[in-house]
Amino acid sequence: MAMAMAMFWPFRKSLLLLSSTFLVLLPWAFSASDSEALLKLKKSLTNAGALDSWVPGSPPCSGPRGPWRGLLCEGGVVKGLRLEGMGLSGTIDVDALVEMKALGSFSVENNSFTDTIPQLNRLGALKALSLSRNKFSGEIPSQYFVKMRSLRRVRLSHNKFTGEIPVSLARLPNLVGLHLQFNQFRGRIPSFYSQVLKSFNVSNNILEGEIPSSLSRFSASSFAANPFLCGEQIDVECPSTPNNTYKKTKAALMVALGAMLLLVIIFFAIRLRNKNQKVSYVLRRSGSSNAATELPVSVLPKTEDTVKSACSDLTVSNHRKPSVAELVMVNDEMGVFGLTDLMKASAEVLGNGPLGSSYKLGKLSHPNVLPPLAYHYRKEEKLVVYEYLRNGSLLYHWHGDAESCRLDWPTRVKIVRGIAKGLEYLHNEFASRDVPHGNLKSSNVLLGPDYNPLLSDYGFHPLLNVEGLEGLFAYKTPEAMQKQTVSPKSDVYCLGIIIIEMLTGERPSQSVHDGNGLTDIVQWVESAFTEGRQAELLDTKIQGFRNSIGSMEKLLRIGALCTKTSPEERLSIKEAVGMIEEIHEFRVL
Repeated sequence: MAMAMAMFWPFRKSLLLLSSTFLVLLPWAFSASDSEALLKLKKSLTNAGALDSWVPGSPPCSGPRGPWRGLLCEGGVVKGLRLEGMGLSGTIDVDALVEMKALGSFSVENNSFTDTIPQLNRLGALKALSLSRNKFSGEIPSQYFVKMRSLRRVRLSHNKFTGEIPVSLARLPNLVGLHLQFNQFRGRIPSFYSQVLKSFNVSNNILEGEIPSSLSRFSASSFAANPFLCGEQIDVECPSTPNNTYKKTKAALMVALGAMLLLVIIFFAIRLRNKNQKVSYVLRRSGSSNAATELPVSVLPKTEDTVKSACSDLTVSNHRKPSVAELVMVNDEMGVFGLTDLMKASAEVLGNGPLGSSYKLGKLSHPNVLPPLAYHYRKEEKLVVYEYLRNGSLLYHWHGDAESCRLDWPTRVKIVRGIAKGLEYLHNEFASRDVPHGNLKSSNVLLGPDYNPLLSDYGFHPLLNVEGLEGLFAYKTPEAMQKQTVSPKSDVYCLGIIIIEMLTGERPSQSVHDGNGLTDIVQWVESAFTEGRQAELLDTKIQGFRNSIGSMEKLLRIGALCTKTSPEERLSIKEAVGMIEEIHEFRVL
């Protein structure tokens, strides 16, 4: 027995030495395997100049110049790949990634990858996956995420994905964050199983139906810009019967809005002829988006009492609210009228938007700003009365009428200049506010005689609660969607959208074809300037197009500078006005 132990001891000693050597060499073995896999991945990519540090013979995690670019290492082993903003494109070699046994995170955010989603679901150990801000497209199979139960964070935003949100994604048990905004996902939002989900965003898609109760803890901004969604989170009542669902058509949307406004429409629907002198007004609800029609209202004589009730600089606060039947005049230059007169008149109630319970209407005077005439306050309805402008809104002229081409190039330049000057005026008048206008869009630009633009629906930002703010156009800007912040530069972004809309004929809420599929108009314009093909974006139907391409490109450039993702990189309103003033006009023959 003693002899047997003596014979075993040298063998045991060798075994321990061998085990120790194996443990020491294990990271190097992983490093060599990772090196081969990474070089294989690099070979599958194009425009891979940013990966010059990936060279054979150099350990990925411990080379003489440090780890290879984009690698997250731990103990000499590659734990993650963060290949963000490197201009990469081509095909992601998933086989190479599978060879990296310790890979726990993978991000190619802000690159130029296209085509359908790669088979990254073969990486069952991934905890974080980000494909945001690329040009991936097509549907994601419903069972794509079944074998990725370790996933905690998924970012697929700012791509062109279509189809329904994969059910397997909603069933991930450890999901903490999910970002799917700015895609083209359709259908209903599935119920999510994860109890630890803290960050969630599906805004700016084409989703429909009721928001699941499992997502009730998230704010309206998580679901914004999905016109067919309903639920308490976005303050849109869902149909009472299962068969009466929201449809993906404009007609169904109008029916839904019509149901919400039924009482108001009935209230103002009766047309009566009045023998007294009449003047035209328009009744608008804040956040409106449609064209206006004439509202004849009898003008009351200016008695001493009515003059006293008219006030051009009035503050209505929570300490004093007008009575239920009261119509408060804030501008009597066009006459004084009461709620009874409105009841006898025909009115077009425009849109369904938020007007708060407290606001100030001042003595605004600018040729491109439309001051309100009166307002009506009660718990159920908050209405603003404006002067009626027969030419309607800017939105109506190029999206609601086949005769939109009547807005020739000089007229469009005039409109853009007027909008910019009116916005600059509001920025000076309301300089202390976070966002002076807050809801600048083509439906809130009304056209007066000779197509002089007048801004409306401004200044409501300080008066609204969180839910109301999310209905304002300034809260669709990148900084609002990502950081929930707004500034005067948010108005500039909205001005840029109108400029792009004016020159391309495309609506900001619609995606456009850029040769590689669908993209949003801001990315579309930015890519066009990068590739030197901005002239291709211009609307050739504009009268005077042939003689004004150069000026159009200059104005489109201003639109692009106004819609930079970072507010710090955008033009100021003063800079934008100065550049727009330099745009050349000519007479259309």
